[in-house]
Amino acid sequence: MTATPAIPLGFVHRFEAGAPGQPALLLLHGTGGDESDLLDLGRRLAPGAALLSPRGKVLENGMARFFRRLSEGVFDLEDLKFRTGELVDFVAAAAQHYGLDAARLAAVGYSNGANIAAALLLLRPATLRSAVLFHAMVPLVPERLPNLRGRRVFLAAGRADRLIPPRESERLAGLLEEAGAAVTVFWQPGGHNLAQAEIEAAADWLREV
Repeated sequence: MTATPAIPLGFVHRFEAGAPGQPALLLLHGTGGDESDLLDLGRRLAPGAALLSPRGKVLENGMARFFRRLSEGVFDLEDLKFRTGELVDFVAAAAQHYGLDAARLAAVGYSNGANIAAALLLLRPATLRSAVLFHAMVPLVPERLPNLRGRRVFLAAGRADRLIPPRESERLAGLLEEAGAAVTVFWQPGGHNLAQAEIEAAADWLREV
């Protein structure tokens, strides 16, 4: 199935319709990716799911991101909050436009995309039912933790990830659990690149959501 071209809803994006009764995946690419980057991953994770894949609107040395950072691992928190709100508005508009069941929306994010998916959970939790976070860290700590009871999160991380040390992934898992989310953590021995084992584990997990 071929994804449709972008339709103006606030973000350049791709959309692929799903089979009747199937959930929708919000695909959020890493730094330097675009709206096509995770489509194949989405099909592998949840065959038949609708796929909604926006392109990040922030450029860093010509590479698309979902929010600004001040340096490696140091985020512009005001921009993060603003961009999170923008993404929430896009998801609402796209759900109405494409007829998606927003109550069953699951985010699938990698690296920078996983970080803004975590920000959605922490700042605007009503946007997502569940999330698959590949190689994520704590994007911010809100003044007051949200109530994430009933939300499920799959967090995959690499023991040898030099960009996101294991302690950062552990810290994010702890923060989400403290907020009430049911968190499954999957470790693979490699670095920041996606590994086949974590993709397969995430697919198995999504079948149970």
